[in-house]
Amino acid sequence: MAVIGLGYVGLPLAITFVEAGFRVEGVDSSPARVDELRARHSPVDDVSDERLGAALDAGLRVVGPADARIAEQDAIFVCVPTPITATKDPDLGPVLGAAAYIADHIRAGQLVVLQSTTFPGTTTGPFREVVERSGLRAGTDFDLAFAPERVNPGDPASASKAIPRLVGATTPEATTRAADLLRRINDHVVEMSSPDAAELSKLLENVFRNINIAFVNQLALLCERMGLDVWEIIDGAATKPFGFMRFTPGPGVGGHCIPVDPYYLSWRAREFDFIDRFVEAAGDINFAMPRHVVDLVAEALNDRGLAFKGANVGVIGVAFKPNVQDARNSPASPILAAIADRGAEVRYHDPHVPSFEDAAGVVRADTPLDDLLAWSDVVVVVTAHRTIDWAHVFAEADLVVDTVDSSNGHLTRPRQVLRLGAGWRIRRH
Repeated sequence: MAVIGLGYVGLPLAITFVEAGFRVEGVDSSPARVDELRARHSPVDDVSDERLGAALDAGLRVVGPADARIAEQDAIFVCVPTPITATKDPDLGPVLGAAAYIADHIRAGQLVVLQSTTFPGTTTGPFREVVERSGLRAGTDFDLAFAPERVNPGDPASASKAIPRLVGATTPEATTRAADLLRRINDHVVEMSSPDAAELSKLLENVFRNINIAFVNQLALLCERMGLDVWEIIDGAATKPFGFMRFTPGPGVGGHCIPVDPYYLSWRAREFDFIDRFVEAAGDINFAMPRHVVDLVAEALNDRGLAFKGANVGVIGVAFKPNVQDARNSPASPILAAIADRGAEVRYHDPHVPSFEDAAGVVRADTPLDDLLAWSDVVVVVTAHRTIDWAHVFAEADLVVDTVDSSNGHLTRPRQVLRLGAGWRIRRH
């Protein structure tokens, strides 16, 4: 079989199939990615170099598009990005590019499975139309299915056999075929009525999270005005053993799905004359949180009688979530750009991200933690990696804006830490 796209979804999928006894051809359009993988270095947090090397020895062939043998494969999985444009519309460029590539090489009898998160109607609409330029027809000449990924970066268990999988195809027979194949690597596969149903199920999973994060972000802003501690309030609510699911506020949302998928859903809804203001509002709330973080930095500096312009601002953590190297759509990107735009000097430290490009296109190199702490007038905590010595941070930093409650459990001084959703209140333990 072939896996097109060897990122955080495609690489674990390809390796898992190899471990299940399949010979897999992994295809990636990036020559640098192909070279990196052939050199037995994994760019994915959840795949060790040792596991990658074992897969290469056991039957994983990593190639560029020109060297792939797509027509020889029984099944083709597509695992490419689905970003949004600057105007927050779906960008199907990578998906349709993969479809065009398949159209040039497909043969009758193959199974094509799209895994990239997208709006309902993609698989049976534009993706199918491009593949069918080959002259073959889905449901007649080849089988076409959608089976969304459920990978949670930083959590290797999310790619394990224990995680249930969804799949829906253009015909019942194709659904059964795709489900039978996925059962070789997943213990439980749920057969959906159609690709559209599977696509919308995946969007529901991610938009659900986005909406709840937006709600607690709004609650955090309210708590700041009311002089309450949102973290204490969430802890209190979470003691209820039923009917409550814990979500926490933060500097914004990032990564490959959560900041993107609401716009895929609302864009598709508008095609049905349905304006989903609820989903759009949640996306906009989370999108605005980095601006609020910058306002907190200004408030913290003002409390010390310091101007924003000319201040030294250090940011800790630029990956989109803790304990990963992935910085795609990280809220740190607009935060760093906005701090610099307001006249401050800005540096960052992240043990997982050696260089980082902000929203203005400025690329910075990682600054060692002790150097950052000594240099900064104020430290902004955006991502709380567990490898960072947080006790040392709060012992050495004179002024901190804490957007993720990283100060919880550490000794802090009065008016040392300005916390998102709580103000200057010292965390109660």
